Amino acid sequence: MKSTFKTIALIGKYKSPEIAGPLLGLADFLVGEGLAVVVDNLTNQHLTSHPYSVLALEEMGGKVDLAIVLGGDGTLLNIARMLAPFDIPLVGVNQGRLGFLTDISIDTMQDTIFGMLRGDYVTEKRMLLSASISRGEEQLFDSLAFNDVVIHRGNNSSMLEFEVRIDGEYLYNQRADGLIVATPTGSTAYALSAGGPILHPSLEAIALVPVAPHTLSNRPIVLKSGSKLEILMHRSDEARVRFDGHTHFDLQGDDKVTVSRYFKPVCLLHPQGHSYYHTLREKLLWNQTL
Repeated sequence: MKSTFKTIALIGKYKSPEIAGPLLGLADFLVGEGLAVVVDNLTNQHLTSHPYSVLALEEMGGKVDLAIVLGGDGTLLNIARMLAPFDIPLVGVNQGRLGFLTDISIDTMQDTIFGMLRGDYVTEKRMLLSASISRGEEQLFDSLAFNDVVIHRGNNSSMLEFEVRIDGEYLYNQRADGLIVATPTGSTAYALSAGGPILHPSLEAIALVPVAPHTLSNRPIVLKSGSKLEILMHRSDEARVRFDGHTHFDLQGDDKVTVSRYFKPVCLLHPQGHSYYHTLREKLLWNQTL
């Protein structure tokens, strides 16, 4: 097969032994087409003996041309954050119902991926967020987020109190259960359930969505992607900040959460004919008549 992608990484859903059969079947198919296959080291823990090279995600930069992720949207979110610094394009295969990001069925993946490797695909660039937490002059933690950065209160705590600044300019003080800073990708996740707007993934924008604000005049706002957000915690009993729901950091009073656009995008590859609006109709049940 003539393909611009010579070495393919196969990555399965974490701690999902059932993915082993389909993944190894795909690996055999790719090798049969003259391509090299690499398996990530965590996925390899659930595989039987095989002849393929094994690499950690952080070792794939410069060695892998494409990563195929088998799992679901949550798996792809996590892998995207890990591989974004290396400019490795991603293909998402869903083992269950098709997702917003993983739009290839595991039942038809070999035929679909065969076409994509021959060039029958569309490329989509999506933005990431970079966030850090500082206490005084010390930076304590940093992470990337593909969906959102979420500050939320604990189960037994009262409302949070925080101040928001954009590019150094004071925006507001707020009492709420939390605050969501979402990318266009994340606008159909937690931000949507909190009343935020749906943003087309091609937009370069950041949505700021309060969670159960004390004052109803505090509404979601959409910012330009180049904005730098600073969230200063004033009352933060049991407060926590989460990044795509995968990693978290416990906040204290006077901590500052800084969020801005990450300088590299995530590159997703979709089969020809992919439609974001079709996905919205399917996932949000807009195709059902009342």
